Amino acid sequence: MVSDERGVDDPAVGAAGARLTERIGAEDGVEQALSYWTLGKAPALRGEGGDSAMVLVRITGDEDQVQKTLERIQPEYDTTVEGLKTRVGGVAVANKEITDTTQDDLLLIEMVTFPVLLVVMLFVFRGVVAALVPLLVAGLTIVSVLLTLRILTLFTDVSVLATNVATGLGLGLAIDYGLILLKRYREELHGGADTDTAIATALRTAGRTVLFSAVTVALALAGLLVFPFYFLRSFAYAGIPTALLAAFVSITFLPALLKALGPRIDKGRILRRGKEPKPPKPEAERFWYRLATNVMRFPIPVAVAVIGLLLLLGSPFLSLHMSLADDRVLPADTQSRQISDLIREDFSAQESQALHVVLSDTPPTGERSVDAYVAKLSTLGNVARVDSEAGSFAAGELLAPPGPGSDRFSADDSTYLSVIPKSESLSEEGEKLVESIRATEAPYDARVGGPAAELVDSLDSMYDRLPLALAIIGVTTFVLLFLFTGSLVLPLKALVLNCLSLSATFGVLVWGFQDGHLEGIVGDFVVTDTITWTVPVLLFCIAFGMSMDYEVFLLSRIKEEWDRSGDNQLAVARGLERTGAMVTAAAGLIAIVWLGFVLSGISYLKAIGLGLAVAVLMDATLVRGALVPAFMRLAGRANWWAPAPLARFHRKFGLREAPDAPAETAGEGAGDGEASRESVH
Repeated sequence: MVSDERGVDDPAVGAAGARLTERIGAEDGVEQALSYWTLGKAPALRGEGGDSAMVLVRITGDEDQVQKTLERIQPEYDTTVEGLKTRVGGVAVANKEITDTTQDDLLLIEMVTFPVLLVVMLFVFRGVVAALVPLLVAGLTIVSVLLTLRILTLFTDVSVLATNVATGLGLGLAIDYGLILLKRYREELHGGADTDTAIATALRTAGRTVLFSAVTVALALAGLLVFPFYFLRSFAYAGIPTALLAAFVSITFLPALLKALGPRIDKGRILRRGKEPKPPKPEAERFWYRLATNVMRFPIPVAVAVIGLLLLLGSPFLSLHMSLADDRVLPADTQSRQISDLIREDFSAQESQALHVVLSDTPPTGERSVDAYVAKLSTLGNVARVDSEAGSFAAGELLAPPGPGSDRFSADDSTYLSVIPKSESLSEEGEKLVESIRATEAPYDARVGGPAAELVDSLDSMYDRLPLALAIIGVTTFVLLFLFTGSLVLPLKALVLNCLSLSATFGVLVWGFQDGHLEGIVGDFVVTDTITWTVPVLLFCIAFGMSMDYEVFLLSRIKEEWDRSGDNQLAVARGLERTGAMVTAAAGLIAIVWLGFVLSGISYLKAIGLGLAVAVLMDATLVRGALVPAFMRLAGRANWWAPAPLARFHRKFGLREAPDAPAETAGEGAGDGEASRESVH
């Protein structure tokens, strides 16, 4: 962006602008430089105020090479050159600022969330030592994750955003896994077991759940591998080892730490209400047991009310519209955002977002004819102008004959056209324009590129691979939950309830970010009436994995009680009572981690953080506290149903947390009807 108080049409400014264009065009790594002055004072490159004009610079090479060239030449042109005030913006600068902002945000998020997590952990464990233990596990996990990411970069591209998400995921899962293991350990310790026995029991029970949960999360993230985008794949490359490392550290480092601490795990007790601890309440009087019992008294009204609420929250999702990320995801004080805002306000056409139509396998220059095709494209809706080797056309008429810059469109056996849209390229109008160009008959083989075409092709590729990704996630999760429970009903229930919960999360996301109702509440961001296209995919895979995380925690204790008693309702009530507080605390802690992302200056990181926080909180409360007990009460013994061959297969190869139960109580006995109600009440 070039500006001068004398006006860009002043002869001295024009001469200086031409020299500036020539100078930057001669830089190493720069393929082409064009400007208002070298293109015969093209009106679209002149600001409406007359005191600013654009120089369009094309840098060659891949993303890394572009960034290196930019770092070298940007300082020379973010100043006064040839007596003109110049500022550098555009896609390359926006990418650099996204990377820099993301790295700064990661440090800020960690500095804020760790102290908050420590305070909350003190309330959860009512002890300093116990509160520090999961944070130590999380710290070691994050270090391991960062080392893994560093190694991955030696073999493949990894998005800088994957560092933030992997760090948040590692922190959250490590705290979750540390919490479940530590709770089971303290439960055994307070029940009279010695340290070694308590550790062994915790590993045999909760440890298996942790490992199973990590595999479930990893498989959910594996769905990202089917998409042909390195950006999405890099989240799988980062997220899968993160989940497995969180489990590995939890079942190796944590037991060793617990052995070293022994009974001192309860040192530094706080929030004591008296010298003598109060005796624990009877099981039937505890909150989560009573909640499960009350829900199972009225399962249909509860299920209808909660499902209705989730559907209402999810209704905005029906109006989802996705787009690519551009400079508008950045904070308002970044340079690329400021320059792009000036271009939108002060320039009539989207020069920097032009569509490129490449005609290949043509006759040599001078023998091919593209005039009629160029004129036809210029008549399409939303087209401001089409530039080509045959000149510039608008509304079907020749606007300007070939000029000094027209030779840039020519090659021996190919040529390209620059189609300048009237409106924002990354919009529904831009998508329709791409479709119109591709539907227009061309004299030679034609291919369409540019931002709007990239958006269309990205969405098409995503939709093509989405069914496969969903199938991988659904089938692997179903199989694993069957191996864990021996039931075909419970995995199906988990999949349906997770999708219902996630649809509500997406609805909140659309309402808050696409429609702009959260603007100012979660920080300032530009309301573009769209959601960055990668956000829903990432949210689904990560949130689905974390939802199954809590499903495993709950089902593990319910299954343990079912194997022990054969009583469905009693198993649900006791399972929820023994995991409800832990799952809610874990969800609250991991929600704090994800809410830290709201502090980011990148708008779609805000959306990812808030979306994941809403997903885990909704899943841990409405789904686990209400829908699961209601569904399991209605299903009764059918919860544990599987065809005889599969039941035999599960007894032989299934995954179990507790020791094998006697055959007569391992799911083949009673567990429904009046007997169950009497035992619960």
